[in-house]
Amino acid sequence: MSAFDPATATIVVVTYNRSHLLSRLLDSIERMDPKPGHVVIVDNASSDDTTEVVESYRDRIGTEIVYRRLEENTGGSGGFSEGMRVAYELGSEWMWLMDDDVEVLPEGLARMGAWAPRFKSIQGRRYDYDGSEFYWQYRVSVPLGIPIPFAPADFDASGYRPMNSGCFEGMFIHRSIVKQIGLPDPRFFIYWDDTIYGWLASRVTRSAIVDEFVLQRTREIKQWDMGIRHFNASSDMYRYYIMRNRGIMKHYYAAHGKYRPFYFALGTAATFVKEVLRLAFVERKITKKGWSNLWRGMRDGMSLARDRSFRIMPPLEA
Repeated sequence: MSAFDPATATIVVVTYNRSHLLSRLLDSIERMDPKPGHVVIVDNASSDDTTEVVESYRDRIGTEIVYRRLEENTGGSGGFSEGMRVAYELGSEWMWLMDDDVEVLPEGLARMGAWAPRFKSIQGRRYDYDGSEFYWQYRVSVPLGIPIPFAPADFDASGYRPMNSGCFEGMFIHRSIVKQIGLPDPRFFIYWDDTIYGWLASRVTRSAIVDEFVLQRTREIKQWDMGIRHFNASSDMYRYYIMRNRGIMKHYYAAHGKYRPFYFALGTAATFVKEVLRLAFVERKITKKGWSNLWRGMRDGMSLARDRSFRIMPPLEA
């Protein structure tokens, strides 16, 4: 591929009722050098002052803002699907996805762009809220449908590691890949959407996580510190979708000939156990509502898995 042109890149941000965090992200984009050609902000029907905050940055951020306020909350999945659609229709060559609770480091885009001639699906690294190095599980066991927790955290002289997953907190993807695999599936709402999307990308291109710190989280999350790896707190809503969306994952693996019922069931059981451990050791409480959402998610996921009318997202037209 040819040399990277920052003006061909678009930052895609999804936000919901966190205008104070969005302001910090936009401040960081204002400090960037170089800047992207566009910033697409998808507002998931926020009820706070998000619209006013976005408008206040139009004349100061130094790049064009494209604002889309949705009529209902479609979750991170729906937000990124819409944001990528807008970025694609703008003619963007590169789309850099991120939530509203991060800041971009000033040279972040240049660091990602340095890898653009080599890869078309790239994941950068980020610092945690306290400045520590965040470890992202970049390899997935496809038969189990879960991340591999012991994938090496260090990098060799090459500066990258092959990945077969994705994370919408920093995914940097070329439009040619989006054209081939389509948009993210909004039916996930939250969770597993980026895992599946990154896996689809890795099937058509060499995907890589690179040893470049480009983001920092701006929201503190309760964690169980296990050394290199952290176990983050979750929520009852997340617990529901973690289990429910296993049913959607099954259809994607089956459509590509990778669904193995026995192993996938093991992965689902492991996911359930992981969430129980999260309740016990991170949040230090096992509530009736927490249990209920896990079981309800499991039930609805099994129903989705049996739905013969379900179709995966199609490729984009030229």
